[in-house]
Amino acid sequence: MAKEDTKFDVAVIGAGPAGIMAACIAAKVGARGSPVGLRPRVILIEKNKQLARKLLLTGNGRCNITNAEFNLRELVKNYNNGEFLFHAFSVFGPEEVIKFFEELEIKTKIEVGKRVFPESDDANEVLEALNKCLVENKVNILFETEVADVIFKGKKISKLVLSGLEGNSEISAKEYIICTGGKSYSTTGSVGTGYKLAEKLGHTIIKPSPALSPIKMKEEWVKGLKGISLKDMRINVTKDGKKQFSEEGGLVFTDFGISGPSVLNISGRVGDLMEKSVVRICFDLFPLLNHEQLLGGIEDVLIKYPRQTAKNVLSSFVAERFAEILLGLAKIDKNKMANSMSKVERLTLVKILKNVEITPEEVLGFEQAIVTKGGVSLREIDHRTMKSKIIDNLSFAGEIIDVDGKTGGFNLQMCWSTGYTAGKSCRVRY
Repeated sequence: MAKEDTKFDVAVIGAGPAGIMAACIAAKVGARGSPVGLRPRVILIEKNKQLARKLLLTGNGRCNITNAEFNLRELVKNYNNGEFLFHAFSVFGPEEVIKFFEELEIKTKIEVGKRVFPESDDANEVLEALNKCLVENKVNILFETEVADVIFKGKKISKLVLSGLEGNSEISAKEYIICTGGKSYSTTGSVGTGYKLAEKLGHTIIKPSPALSPIKMKEEWVKGLKGISLKDMRINVTKDGKKQFSEEGGLVFTDFGISGPSVLNISGRVGDLMEKSVVRICFDLFPLLNHEQLLGGIEDVLIKYPRQTAKNVLSSFVAERFAEILLGLAKIDKNKMANSMSKVERLTLVKILKNVEITPEEVLGFEQAIVTKGGVSLREIDHRTMKSKIIDNLSFAGEIIDVDGKTGGFNLQMCWSTGYTAGKSCRVRY
């Protein structure tokens, strides 16, 4: 950079979804309040060679932009510490996000679970639109550049020390926004560097841990179910024998344990419980039926096919491989004829189907986690502006703060909303 390019109005650290939104809005809103012909100078600092690498992975490359839950009180229920986001959502919620992308010529569609995707099913199209927004708002971008240090005095940041640049290695700004993300998907550059900057500035970091991550199980029989999916079931999580919470949805068995939407949603809480207690994960395969109703359904099949084996009968309810394992857990001979199954065996089978119990060994780490649980303490951030309560010219946005959501577009929505709020709050004074 040339000497004259070291002073800016707003410096945004991290070019993920939150950082891009913050930079665009800071430039756009600041321009409205600036003298004629004068636009705020906004710089976006990114350690990678490109923008928003993690965005390209969302929705399996389709980019689950947001979730069309327009009732804000219901929306915040999908987050840990969701109440903190209520104001940001009221200003820039799912409806505003959809409109924002439509104005960037991204047509959207709503799928199962209110998930919102671009009609093209292409995350690259979304990234191109965001890049267009940056260009239109004349945001400066530094690629392959890291913030090595932050210099501050009292309650104000004076400059950033950068690495990766030729020539000048320091920049200053009137306002700073940290949007460096968490520690999940470290291959995309999310390695927790923002936490170190925040800590140096006096902020408290709630211990980061993996969230929306697959769970490894202790039971060997799980490996034999690799590839089998379960739908419309309920997961009950217990601690020391007492039920803690439930989650409904689907899961898929892997070669090490379980994954899928419902598993990802509970993984963060399971990880927390495992630190101090004995945890069990219990599947209710037929949550809409009580024990009596399920028993009646099984007996109807037994009567209809009296000469079928127990394995074949149970395969009417679950996948064949799973049926064989369930019979083993129930200690029922898989080759036993239906008409010879005792009342006790039938009741045992119902009990198993309503409560398949497995033991988590570990929640897989940040390499497999989609988001990070933990981050900058919310007590030290103004929820109305996303500004720091410790440093006067600092704001935070995105995954770096202590908020994380379920799968289904909720985490991207949080990034858009907090990025928008932080950018809008950076009113440049002339």
